[in-house]
Amino acid sequence: MKRCRWVDETSELYIRYHDTEWGVPSYDDHYLFEMLLLESFQAGLSWITILKKREAFREAFDDFDVVKVSQYDETKISALMKNKDIIRNQLKIRAAVNNAKIFIQIQQEFDRFSNYIWSFTNGKIIYNENDELPATSPLSDTISVDLKQRGMKFVGSTIIYSYLQAIGIINDHETTCDFYKKN
Repeated sequence: MKRCRWVDETSELYIRYHDTEWGVPSYDDHYLFEMLLLESFQAGLSWITILKKREAFREAFDDFDVVKVSQYDETKISALMKNKDIIRNQLKIRAAVNNAKIFIQIQQEFDRFSNYIWSFTNGKIIYNENDELPATSPLSDTISVDLKQRGMKFVGSTIIYSYLQAIGIINDHETTCDFYKKN
């Protein structure tokens, strides 16, 4: 099987993520929130670090329940700061709570977050036909600006580009990868 060059073929975790999740179009708000939270925690770190801590994040953040996360108080934030199994960055933890509130506002405005995020491409998948992957794009720039204007944190263009790859809006599988499929 041919995979993208970035996949560490010795890591079952990376292989499973690449083969079953990365670049697969998602319209499920629960998953979209999970990935947004994880991508924001990844800032400045490697993705494999986040994948290794994903289950700990799932437990610590109430299975990525956006309503519960939006209601975290100082006691919960303090407990998260003491949780050695996740990334204990106070700014990122507070951003997760803040972003959950904004995520819910977007859901209310657009009926679903999925409707909002996919509206930027009119529901179309963007295929990268160049195997050199950029860190940002005009699309990630636009979405990043919009999310920041709505009040989200840790949603810079690089984070949003990675997010768009993860949720399948941007298909950045290399053209030689068995998972590159252009519809």
